[in-house]
Amino acid sequence: MKLEKYSIGVGDRFVHQAKAQLAACMCAERRGVTVVPVWNKSNREHITIGSEPGSTRKAVDAAVRELDWKHSYYVDADHIDLNTVDRFLEPCDFFTIDVASSIGRPPEDGAAEALLGRHPELMDGSRAEALSVARKYLLAVREAGRIYRKIASLKGAGNFVTEVSMDETDAPQTPSELLLILAAIADERIPVQTIAPKFTGRFNKGVDYVGDVAQFEKEFADDVSVITQAVNRYGLPGNLKLSVHSGSDKFSLYAPIRRVITKSNAGVHLKTAGTTWLEELIGLADAGPEGLALAKEIYGAAYDHREELCAPYGAVIDIDPARLPPPDEVRGWNAEQFAGALRHDPKNPLFNPSVRQLLHVGYKIAAKMGERYTDLLDSCEAAISKNVTENLYARHIVPLFLGAA
Repeated sequence: MKLEKYSIGVGDRFVHQAKAQLAACMCAERRGVTVVPVWNKSNREHITIGSEPGSTRKAVDAAVRELDWKHSYYVDADHIDLNTVDRFLEPCDFFTIDVASSIGRPPEDGAAEALLGRHPELMDGSRAEALSVARKYLLAVREAGRIYRKIASLKGAGNFVTEVSMDETDAPQTPSELLLILAAIADERIPVQTIAPKFTGRFNKGVDYVGDVAQFEKEFADDVSVITQAVNRYGLPGNLKLSVHSGSDKFSLYAPIRRVITKSNAGVHLKTAGTTWLEELIGLADAGPEGLALAKEIYGAAYDHREELCAPYGAVIDIDPARLPPPDEVRGWNAEQFAGALRHDPKNPLFNPSVRQLLHVGYKIAAKMGERYTDLLDSCEAAISKNVTENLYARHIVPLFLGAA
């Protein structure tokens, strides 16, 4: 199973938007560019919603049949580890192996020295520095190997796509660190097709990149060069590419990424998730009084429980409490005001990134509503699907994969 050059991870918290998401990829296809969808949903999200990974597979397969999609598509076991992988084994064919929690834990004595003995080219600086890097990452790579082999033993090697994720950690990896990680991955015989390093800057949920864009472009280009080097030197899969996590709404980065991949003829995997849930809320607000009232109710509950909702996402949100309007004020908003605050349009004076980030992590509120929420998704489908498709296609796929604003 070989992942295509361009792919986009699309999350669907409540498993209602597969057709609308696939429609965005079909818009790109009509313009001559194939961007394959990868539906991702983490174990944490399944627990919060009360869903099973099989529900994603069922919805995705139905959408593919109904829209007659002729290309590949995948269902991603997002950010799994040895403790969570089992429930994803049957329905998934893409596995994002997350080993960030093992970064910094030392391997057994002599393991780092043995790695450098096999790969003296990794000591482009001092031996002590290279040993320090090896000790930082080697145990994480070995954990990835254990998880990969468990999946392969049950699904069969070659029957799924493997991504290794190291982005949920404190410090970004340098190009030399990435090369060492890839050498260790090759030693573990993991046929990795995408690698998700941590980049510099802030990749907050649902809003634009915060950081030095020029520095990011150089770093991204350096990492692409490292991947080419690693493929040639270590025999890793030829389609290995970078994966950009929390990639939704990073509008300022799409042109730089496109410049790099165009110049180097490289692929890229852009991972989005909660942005679809936000488009559901916008669609509800646009659909009529009942949808708008429910969207306001969700905001009010999220506001009241904001500390609890935000705690698991502290590293990937920056909410200014002073920018959060009280629920009493929001209850007086019309549809234009609510949608304007939530829709990611920095040119709109109504746009409020703090409101957007709070609601991004507030899907737990809707999950507790159960069928009351999902039934309204069904009745407001036309307004919601329009927003979901337009957001994914016009704001994400077009600037990154088609090269137009």
